[in-house]
Amino acid sequence: MRKLFVLVAFLTFAQLGLSQVYFEEPVDSTTSLNDRFYFGGNLSLNFGTFTFVDVSPLAGYMVTEDFSVGLGASYLYVSRELFVFPGPRRERFSNSAYGGRAFARHNLFDDFFAHVEYENINNEFLSPFGDGLIREWVPGFLVGGGVSRGVGSRGAANFMVLINLLHDDLRSPYASAVVIRGGFTL
Repeated sequence: MRKLFVLVAFLTFAQLGLSQVYFEEPVDSTTSLNDRFYFGGNLSLNFGTFTFVDVSPLAGYMVTEDFSVGLGASYLYVSRELFVFPGPRRERFSNSAYGGRAFARHNLFDDFFAHVEYENINNEFLSPFGDGLIREWVPGFLVGGGVSRGVGSRGAANFMVLINLLHDDLRSPYASAVVIRGGFTL
């Protein structure tokens, strides 16, 4: 069922992305290929009972002035206290997770954009049966939006709030379905 949902969502999004090419003006034909690409990344930090560090470089391509697509890599460090059985007792569990993502972004107006992405993260988590650790690829389908403020002649600072529609409390490296990111692009 989950794979069907991801496939339908991807195809719907792909159709939306293709329709953008027909309804919007393409990037100015005098814009060089180099100026259509942008690079940057996200950095998320949370320290305390739940420690979370996300370092995610990205590269994007402007299909039109308002629509872009891109790829990114992710490295996540997660450390949290969990109840462990038998017991119950609390233990600190730490994990490094890694993976990649594909995203699309559509500028809605001035500084606001809609964002959608599919990610696949290789994550380690405690088995629900109490027999140790399991490492698996965990999919995520994140939708939401954000704000982007220009910095200098080409850069921008970004802030996003996304909802992971495939969030799994046991397997996901994120503490909740809401993912908040801050980053930059050049």
